[in-house]
Amino acid sequence: MRLTIVGCSGSGPGPASPASCYLVEADDAAGRTWRVVLDLGSGSVGALQRYVDPVDVDAVLISHGHPDHCADLAPLDVYLRYSPRGPVEMPVHGPFGLATRIAQFRGEDEHSSVLPVTPWQPGAEVAIGPMRIACAAVEHPVPAYAMRIEGPSERGGSTTLTYSGDSDMCTGLDEVARGADAFLCEASFLEKDENPPGMHLTGMRAGQVAQDAGVGRLLLTHVPPWIDPYETVAEAALEYSGPLDAVHAGMRVAL
Repeated sequence: MRLTIVGCSGSGPGPASPASCYLVEADDAAGRTWRVVLDLGSGSVGALQRYVDPVDVDAVLISHGHPDHCADLAPLDVYLRYSPRGPVEMPVHGPFGLATRIAQFRGEDEHSSVLPVTPWQPGAEVAIGPMRIACAAVEHPVPAYAMRIEGPSERGGSTTLTYSGDSDMCTGLDEVARGADAFLCEASFLEKDENPPGMHLTGMRAGQVAQDAGVGRLLLTHVPPWIDPYETVAEAALEYSGPLDAVHAGMRVAL
């Protein structure tokens, strides 16, 4: 599997990056490349086209219904319907009510004809090509899910990527992160600030979750434009002893 950071700005797009959007690619035994997009936050559809024609994405996986994670489902709907290769139907997996949320973003009452939504079911596995995706409910002000993706490693054998979505520390996040080879984890807050509970992780708390879960590599994301990512990394390093990075738009990671 390969991970491309399309957008990683927390709470909205920033000067250097769109909001949350991550492209995961994996090749099957026949050599066919399968592609899923994790979240499609504000500003991300344009940036996604640097790496793939959106029509060639096999599925979109949405962690929750906040705009910085799903607002660009509206322009994706337009692209899939009116691009020269359209109309193309693309499956979406996300929280219950996401189809209505997409309609709201589109300014219409009817659900999208090209973005059928299947609600997440914790404990049920979703297969997309050689990738197997499971989810767990996590702690956030709206229904939200972390994802665990298992697939072929670029180094041979299999590998596991966990994506936190948005979450404070919770049992669901611990379970889905446990033993992952790579943990793409949000870290929106700093410990020195006054932070509302049940919303986001700090760098330090992200490091603690990663250390307790025994993940192989921690990739910090969703850092807002007003926070220095180096501070976030420094906090995480107080708790996590493994390889650690703050991601940036355009970063590619072989898994």
